[in-house]
Amino acid sequence: MYLVWALLFLPVSAQRWTLFDEQSKPKREGRVRLVGDLPSSGRVEIYHDGQWGTVCDDGWDLAEAQVVCRQMGFPGAISVTPGGQHGEGSGPIWLDDMNCSGSESILSECCFKGWGVTDCTHTEDAGVTCDTGTNITSDLQFSVDNSLGLSDDLGLLFDSGYGCDFSINVRDLSEEAEFTICAHSMILMIYPELNITNESRNLTVDVSQACHRHVLTFFRYLYTREIDVSITSAQCLHQLSFIFGVKTLMEDVGRLFTSLIPEDNTFRTQLSMYEYGVRTGDLVLQENVLQYLSWNCEFLISSPLWSTISFHMMDALLQRSDLVVEDETFLLEALERWIQDKGDEISSEQQASLLNHIRFLLIPVDKLYEMQFSSSVLHQNHEKLYLTGLLRGFQFNALPFSKIRNKMDNISNDYLPRIYTSDEWSVYINDTTNNYPYYYYN
Repeated sequence: MYLVWALLFLPVSAQRWTLFDEQSKPKREGRVRLVGDLPSSGRVEIYHDGQWGTVCDDGWDLAEAQVVCRQMGFPGAISVTPGGQHGEGSGPIWLDDMNCSGSESILSECCFKGWGVTDCTHTEDAGVTCDTGTNITSDLQFSVDNSLGLSDDLGLLFDSGYGCDFSINVRDLSEEAEFTICAHSMILMIYPELNITNESRNLTVDVSQACHRHVLTFFRYLYTREIDVSITSAQCLHQLSFIFGVKTLMEDVGRLFTSLIPEDNTFRTQLSMYEYGVRTGDLVLQENVLQYLSWNCEFLISSPLWSTISFHMMDALLQRSDLVVEDETFLLEALERWIQDKGDEISSEQQASLLNHIRFLLIPVDKLYEMQFSSSVLHQNHEKLYLTGLLRGFQFNALPFSKIRNKMDNISNDYLPRIYTSDEWSVYINDTTNNYPYYYYN
């Protein structure tokens, strides 16, 4: 019986595709590889129309190199190497006159003449040297220890390979490298996601170059329940843990992701990290990302990524009381803009459910008044919701709190302020009664 598992490792960076994006196995079309002496540097080749080909160095700069390196799973690029310095390729020259902004997900998204349209020869084959991440907070490391009594002995058994009866074939996504781990089926049967049976004798794991070196460490953990985790290995180990159902390790490694959250001020990493947390059921990761986005909500709203937020992420954000925004009106206007950008992607029912999270009671009364004359599409489509919110807002601003409190339903979120950065517009009222003696003087 032959089992195949695919692991797509892509970087945590300012890209639309990251480790956390929903891809179980990469499509061959548009894949890139590096041909050279080291996994992190070499001649750039891209797969198209059933064949690997090279890239001409005309217009080849650091922006193009960044796209290649990130597509392959490295944090970024160190340098470009034009002019066939990594040897001349063979076959077609697929790309020429490349023009990347540096933010593209894959190299084929950049501007170029057209597939196979070139005036170059292989003496101009482009190359790159990628950053392996060893200088990027890689000194941050912690040890995971879920070991049992026989863990040390099992570790020695794994290292020796003695009596192994099961082969784990680890392949590079570029199909240029492969090695085999000799393992023991009885140990692997403990993990149901591996689907190992008495008839199973082989397991194949497809990984990227950047993740290749961490696979052995992961499978050794299955024996010992002990592992050292760093920033550079955490991404692979978390994904491997999810794929193979090793939930304890996944949760332990997930704690290290919080240190990655502030690394990207474009919010691309955080958004994809949240979606990944939803798919893997990692609630701690979801909460950490939402807290970061809440505390930086004004910047998120003003970023280009605001319009790309999913419905379920927007729903989770709007329910939070730790959102840092100018005021509730600012948040409502941002929601209206998001819904308008989404268009038909968001149903009328979904729009209404999001509007119900807006705390109209906490909108300043002058802005409530102006809102009556709003002509936004959302206002027109959900006029009843707006009118209900306006009425409650005016009541909250006009009536004494002692009267309103009697009608509250267990202090709903509508009465809980978020973290507003605009000038204060309300006053604190202590709703207590004190009986003071009266003294009369003639």
